[in-house]
Amino acid sequence: MAGHIDGNVLAGPLSELFTFDATVATGRCASCGDVSELAQAMVWVKPNTYIARCHVCEAMLFTLIQSHHNTRIDLSGIRILTIEG
Repeated sequence: MAGHIDGNVLAGPLSELFTFDATVATGRCASCGDVSELAQAMVWVKPNTYIARCHVCEAMLFTLIQSHHNTRIDLSGIRILTIEG
């Protein structure tokens, strides 16, 4: 994969799924336990796919895949997702 960009790139695709700014939600990495806003994630972008990795240990936090028919999110790398409100 080419270089990563920060998690703010997720604002657009996640806004199609959630009614809040998901980039300010905090997630606990299932690998190292770090708790950070999703905007701090390292994100690799491929056509229709976003791969978010922990900015501390680089473990996969989640993958978002968009197609014409559906959107799939694998959140297996996030132990807890917290939305303030």
